[in-house]
Order: sequence, then C-alpha cells, then structure tokens
Amino acid sequence: MGRVTVKVPRTKEELAARSHSQLVELAWKLGVVVRAQQIEIEELRRAAAHSAAHSHKDAQKRRKKKPGRKPGQGPFCHRPPPDPGEVTDHEDVPAPNGCPECGSDELELDHYENAWTTDIQEPQPKPRVTHFSIPVCNCRTCGRRDIRGKHPKVAPDQRGATAHRLGPNVMAAAHTMHYGYGVTVRKTVPILRDLTGIRLTQSAITQDAIRRAKNELTPKYQELRDSIKRSPVAHTDDTGMRMGGKPAYLMGFATPDNKEKPGVSVYQTRPQHRNEEVREVIPGDYTGTMVTDRGRSYDAKEFDSVNQQKCITHALRSLKEVLEIKVGAARNLGERLTKHLKKGLRLWHSYHEGRRRGFEKRAAKIDAAVTVELRERELTDPDNQRLLNGLGRHHDRGNLLRFLKDPSIPPTNNLQERELKLPIQARKISQGVKNPSGAYALDVHSSVIRTEQRKQPPSLIAAVAKIFIGAKQQARPP
Repeated sequence: MGRVTVKVPRTKEELAARSHSQLVELAWKLGVVVRAQQIEIEELRRAAAHSAAHSHKDAQKRRKKKPGRKPGQGPFCHRPPPDPGEVTDHEDVPAPNGCPECGSDELELDHYENAWTTDIQEPQPKPRVTHFSIPVCNCRTCGRRDIRGKHPKVAPDQRGATAHRLGPNVMAAAHTMHYGYGVTVRKTVPILRDLTGIRLTQSAITQDAIRRAKNELTPKYQELRDSIKRSPVAHTDDTGMRMGGKPAYLMGFATPDNKEKPGVSVYQTRPQHRNEEVREVIPGDYTGTMVTDRGRSYDAKEFDSVNQQKCITHALRSLKEVLEIKVGAARNLGERLTKHLKKGLRLWHSYHEGRRRGFEKRAAKIDAAVTVELRERELTDPDNQRLLNGLGRHHDRGNLLRFLKDPSIPPTNNLQERELKLPIQARKISQGVKNPSGAYALDVHSSVIRTEQRKQPPSLIAAVAKIFIGAKQQARPP
C-alpha cells in the first residue's frame, strides 16, 4: 500500500502556531497513518508466519528419519513364548534330507528348536449352537399350565418365533466394536460374519442395543451416574450431536483414575445444554470439585456453592487469540497473565514429579501476581477489558488457580477432552442418532463399555459379555 506522509510540528512554538482546525486535521491524519501502519504490520506478520510454515514443511521433507525405534521410546519387546496350556496343536517338522553344503545324507541330530504360530482357528469358523430341551409341565393340584423349566442361558420369553436367539458373547462383540471401537453397524455385520460365521442384520444389533439399554443395563448406567456424584473430582464437557436431524448436545462426565480403582465415564445426550442438564449428573450441592471450561451453563447461580477449576488451557488459548492481534502496550496484560499461568502449570507438574519443596510459597507468589493483574479496573482496550472481566470473575471465586491450593485437582480438562474423542468419532461416521431411544442406547452402552475399557481388561469383549450375563440374571423377568 502507498505511503502516507504527514508534516508534524517539531517544537512547541510550531505546535502553538497551529489553529484548532489545523490540530484536528493533524490528529485525523496521524490516525490514518497509524492505522495504515498497523495494517501493514499485520500483513507482514501473516506473510512471515506463512513463510515460516512452508519453510518448516520443506525442512521436514529434507530431514529424513532413520527407521526403527527412536531413543527414549523404551526397549524393544518381542512376542514371548505361549504358556504350555495355551498350545492347542502340535506338529513335528521332518528332518532335512541332506546337507546343503556337500549333499551328504548322513546327518546326526543335535537338538530341537521351538517355534509357535498363533492364528484363528479356521478361515470360515463354524458358530457354536446349543440346543436346550425345556420341559413344560402342568400342575395337577391347581391346574396351572405351561410351567417352563429355567436355565441361566435361556430367557423367560424365549419361545415360539423368538426361540432361536444370539448369545451374549456375539452381541457383546457387536456392541463393543460399534460403541467401543467406533466401527459402524454396517461394517460390524460382515466383520462378525467373517470372524465368527454368525449372520445377523443391522436392525438386530440396533434393536438389541435399545432393548438392553432400557432393561438390564439401566441399573448399571445409573450406578455409574451416581458414582460421579460421590467422586472428589469430576470432569465435564460437551460436544455437538444430531438427534432426529435436529441439533443436540452430547455431554460427557468423567472421574480421574486413582491407585485404588480406575475412573468412570458417563455420557448423556440432551436437546439443550443448560445447568439443568448438568445438574442431572453433578448436583448443585456437589461437595467435590468440578473441572470445566468457561461455558455459561457452569457459571449459573445454581453452581455458586460448587468448587470449580476452570481449564487453564482454555484460558491460555483465549490469551493467545488476543495477543495475536495486539501490538505495543496492549500486549502487556496478556503476556504477563500467560507467563504466570504457565509458571503455575510447571509448578503443578513439578509437584507431581516429586519436587515438592517450597510448593506452597511459590504457589502463593503466583496467586498474588495473578491477583494483581486481574484486579478490577477500567482498560482502554475492549479485548483486554473482556479478558480482565472474564478471568477476573473466575479468579475472584477461586476457580482459576484452585489447583495450586489443592494439587490433587488437575489444572486442565484434558481428561474429558480425551473421553469425548470416541463419541465424536461415532458422530462423524453415523451423523448422529435418529430418535431418543437411539440416543439413550448410545449413552448407556458408551458409558458401560468405555468405563470397562478404562480398566484395561485382557479382553474387552469378554468383560462386556460378563456384564451382559450378570445384568440379565439380575433383571426381572418380563
């Protein structure tokens, strides 16, 4: 853009000689020059950032990485030999016919070497079908008819057209692949057919998920929701969802892992995300600490008595967005707050790494510095004023640096951000849910399976099948 030149008085006498109209015109021209320079600086900054990004990509292309395990990634681990009880078949390898060096057939046995191969049983496995012969009796005394025998693997209403059903293991595999690993229902059907030889339809998987969610898995789901209320720390966040083609919200709640037991993860889908929906899981009289972002639903007056920890990463992101468009003295507030918050994060991490000497003194110093920066005052810059009002309100309530007063509280909401990755993946591949029944099935199965997955069982499908069998035995007969 073209240069704009303005003749500015150099002495007080020259300035005093100007009339009022001339001074107003001079001030207007100077404002135009300053604005033009700001635009030029911003264009140069973007061009430099663009050039740096491309140069970084070019440097990555030129830098060739060596193959293999990198230093610091741990020792190389090979597959260990199987236990003797795991070996199902044995084959003897014939001895060589002759020496490959001289061709002689006079070979003497020296020793045997062991080798193993672990594989699925057959390319086209045959499913396991169990026939139950159920006695049906009549009472001679009272005349009651159709008194059926009971078996734990046979449902009370399994008769007639529904006498042939799929077992809990195959349904646990289907729901685990869909809700636990993000495989679509359409792909789950051929995968199960190729691995197990069992043929089922998409509607069978969906109907079974809805039926289990509304019946035997409801107590388990409610138990997980109640455990959130009793946890000393609870993380919560939300993401967008589609229910019946309309906008909705998928809310997530999680508790951190501890030495005694792993945490739990709970999901719920609602048309709105207000404090009423949050209080369905985390009540207004919650005695623990709620780790959240700076959403409006968490700042409602119903949560005034609840201790909160606002995610420091979100606060640093807001500060970074303001600093990207500020120059000069307008950057002071953002730079100082960023420095103090990052120092608090490093102090918290060093505490959990074992370096705890002088933690309280250093934490109090950081808290005092942040208090000075967020004191109530009027700023000329509107963006800085917005930051001051928002962060200052949370700091006055003690919700910004609570992790420095109680190191057991995490400073970020990273746990819930990670717990929402799987539902976000399911949302992308399925484009949401069709109705409230499907939403409830998503909430129940995702909560149960994800909580079990956090326990890191040897087989997730076997663990889920065990839950299905136990819930079915405890459920009331229809």
